[in-house]
Amino acid sequence: MAHPVSPLASPFPAIPEIAGVTPYVVRAGYKDWGRCDLTYVTFEEGTAVAGVFTRNLCCSTEVELGRQNLAQGRARALVVNAGNSNAFTGYRGREAVEQIMDQVAAHLDCPREQVFVSSTGVIGVPLPKDKAREGVANALTAAPCSWEDAANTIATTDTFAKGATATAMIGDVRITIGAIIKGSGMVAPDMATMLGYLFTDAAVEPAFLQQCLSEANARTFSCITVDSDTSTSDTVLAFATGRAGNAPLASFDSPGADAFAAAIHDVCRQLAHLVVRDGEGAQKFIAVAVSGAVSDESARKVGLAIANSPLVKTAIAGEDANWGRVVMAVGKAGEPADRDRLSIGFGGTWAAREGLPLATYDEAPVAAHLKGRDITIEVDLGLGEGRATVWTCDLTHGYISINADYRS
Repeated sequence: MAHPVSPLASPFPAIPEIAGVTPYVVRAGYKDWGRCDLTYVTFEEGTAVAGVFTRNLCCSTEVELGRQNLAQGRARALVVNAGNSNAFTGYRGREAVEQIMDQVAAHLDCPREQVFVSSTGVIGVPLPKDKAREGVANALTAAPCSWEDAANTIATTDTFAKGATATAMIGDVRITIGAIIKGSGMVAPDMATMLGYLFTDAAVEPAFLQQCLSEANARTFSCITVDSDTSTSDTVLAFATGRAGNAPLASFDSPGADAFAAAIHDVCRQLAHLVVRDGEGAQKFIAVAVSGAVSDESARKVGLAIANSPLVKTAIAGEDANWGRVVMAVGKAGEPADRDRLSIGFGGTWAAREGLPLATYDEAPVAAHLKGRDITIEVDLGLGEGRATVWTCDLTHGYISINADYRS
């Protein structure tokens, strides 16, 4: 069932062609829907790859094999199946993934370990091997597509296509990053957010690409939550073709490495925000800014406790400035907190400072802030220098409607 486009949606950006990368889409028919659901992307020889994956212990074969494939550091192709996560499917699911890898590897004349596969959708249904075989065969002879087509094809309950782009200067060479992502529900920060892919023409050694992606993930994808549930299939992969012609980046000592890492972080932040803005049933985008914690990681955990609280999320949905629910969430986070040092505010207006409601507190500006689409909750723990920002969305009746009929 199609759902209305999120009111927080952003238009798809103009992602340029990335030298050495070519996307294709076809319809494999994994579900009874009249749309493409198999994405195939090829890379020129020598393309470096890095990735981060779900921490869910019931992960899919695609995740297991993806982790293994990263060890050799190179990629020639990516296949993404939408509509079927192929998770919790035993040997039949594994055979389907290995079939795809072998089929593509034979076509490209490359090791199958250089073929990465992702799947997303319903859990517990084996990926149909016949549909996968025919879908891949059609993809191998398809015409190239746009990045927006690819973004739409990897989607499931998403209501809009999600993409991001950035550039950076490495010496006198301009490099480009383009990226697409899907994610709307079953999103929590135990790695990343559903399925995301970054493509760049920069020359980067695999180990440094992995370092940049992991560090960006920690401050972006691992700081978002829609519903506190961690997918079995979460995957974010980065591919670097080297076609820009810059001097290869091997570490932060390499000239231009800081600019490249900043661009990777920028793209990941854009993608992470888009996922939250398409949170199932979302009407409001919420930033939880925590300061004064004993460490940055402690601040992140406090922020997530607030962001994952159904009581906080429904209060925001109802535009109710019930800051007592934020107090509750801080207290249950399991992190150092002192009731008598705690301060809480909304949209720049403090409601309570150092453990007490402000006598001068005026709820009118807070009420006005909560009527908007972009909401900020500020928390100062008053204990140290640690800080973090976590992003989430409100919890509405729409979330229940979407997930009540997910398999229909």
